[in-house]
Amino acid sequence: MANTKYIFVTGGVSSSLGKGIIAASLAKLLQSRGYKTTIQKLDPYINIDPGTLNPYEHGECFVTEDGAETDLDLGHYERFLNVNTSQANNVTTGKIYQSVIEKERRGDYLGKTVQVIPHITNEIKERIQILGNSGEYDIIITEIGGTVGDIESLPYIEAVRQLKWELGDYNSLVIHLTLVPYLAAAKELKTKPTQHSVKTLMESGVAADILVCRTEHDLSEDLRNKLARFCNVKRKAVIESKDASTIYDVPNMMMKEGLDVITLAQLNLPQDTSPDLTKWNKFLQKFKNATEVVNIGLVGKYIELQDSYKSILESFIHAGAENDVKVNVINIHSEFIFKNNPETKNLHGILVAPGFGERGIEGKIEAVKFARENKIPFFGICLGMQMAVIEFSRNVLGLKDANSTEMNPNTPHPVIDLMDNQKNITDLGGTMRLGAWECELKEGSLSNQIYNAEMISERHRHRYELNNKYVSKLEENNMLCTGINPKTQLIEVVELPNHPWFVGVQYHPEYKSTVAQPHPLFVSFIEAAKKQAQIA
Repeated sequence: MANTKYIFVTGGVSSSLGKGIIAASLAKLLQSRGYKTTIQKLDPYINIDPGTLNPYEHGECFVTEDGAETDLDLGHYERFLNVNTSQANNVTTGKIYQSVIEKERRGDYLGKTVQVIPHITNEIKERIQILGNSGEYDIIITEIGGTVGDIESLPYIEAVRQLKWELGDYNSLVIHLTLVPYLAAAKELKTKPTQHSVKTLMESGVAADILVCRTEHDLSEDLRNKLARFCNVKRKAVIESKDASTIYDVPNMMMKEGLDVITLAQLNLPQDTSPDLTKWNKFLQKFKNATEVVNIGLVGKYIELQDSYKSILESFIHAGAENDVKVNVINIHSEFIFKNNPETKNLHGILVAPGFGERGIEGKIEAVKFARENKIPFFGICLGMQMAVIEFSRNVLGLKDANSTEMNPNTPHPVIDLMDNQKNITDLGGTMRLGAWECELKEGSLSNQIYNAEMISERHRHRYELNNKYVSKLEENNMLCTGINPKTQLIEVVELPNHPWFVGVQYHPEYKSTVAQPHPLFVSFIEAAKKQAQIA
């Protein structure tokens, strides 16, 4: 009998049904019962990782502690479980084929013809089992991206078919997430799309063990019986997943439906303890019952797609609950002139978001100026921190053409410049400063007080840095450089002391905020915004 149990989550009928949230919710319930659980994502696209994808294409690129550029679902996994993910938690078709081709070039296949079966499927199976073979986990949940029937997903489904047979009875199961649409004209829910989706899955040799049905309305007992009968699953294995007001409701909804109970039963695992969601529900209660509201302007250039800033938005939720306030995020497109935007009225805080490229830069600089001059709490992340330095250099230091060499390679005042070890790089994928790096905070600084620590570790994803040649001039004029990388001596944090709250960070604190541990910078920023709202 295998030591580690495997759960595979597939999707049918439609994309964007929330496989990641269902996987994270089930993992949370299993974790709360005492099982060591993690989740991995298999993405069927041929990119090596989402690091070179435009946020409009794929939403946010989430970065792990060990520097993997991954799917945004890994952010959900970490926020729900409060457990770090790694390179092994995200696999793409690009990585699979890259590895197989490298092995072929080395002669590892001894001259055999390299084919999808067995070589690609064997590689997928190996990747799926890396985490399980580590001995760290009781249960591995594997989310398969895309929808059953997609050409690009077929090798993954075949790998699951083989792996289920190899693992033996009670060591794996398949959860199929599907849509039960409501037809307003007929005034009824329709099961046929789900039946066809399950049939398509079975044609690939994989039978669903549990059905999770996304729906806008309650599933009747008759409808559940019909789904069980025609999809060949147990009646208890038909799970209703109604639309929720927040993703953080889903673990409780899945517990009420008994998803964890049927899962453990089918894996032949003990159910000695009940799920303990006490801390989770305490957060949920504070989040839902906040009476005060703070308005935060999120200044970015990808605001049309909210998934582009998913971790930031979730960090606001965590910090809002911690401060007993509702964070009302007002999206402000940085391509539009900030000071003429009517949405800037009644802001209690401004966050200038990360990003790449020249588009929308002047709007971000204008937003920093607005926050600095009007004494509105300001938070700059990565590019947002760099824009704060450029704005200060132009308007306080008098360096009118100050810029980043990313935007203007010929600027006479390159206050933000390319790191030396980045200057000869031509491949863009996976070559930035990535993952966790240490930062030393100056004693007595605002950031030092917020973290209550002198040495911290935060995740990075960038190429350009504050140019150390300008540090002394910035500090002479009261922009303090209060965080420094002890190895590279590069600046990580800047602050303005004569301001209600003004912090720019080169790293990405949003990647480390979870329900159980809201990030201290976000908590402090929202606290400052709350004070601003009370003054106003």
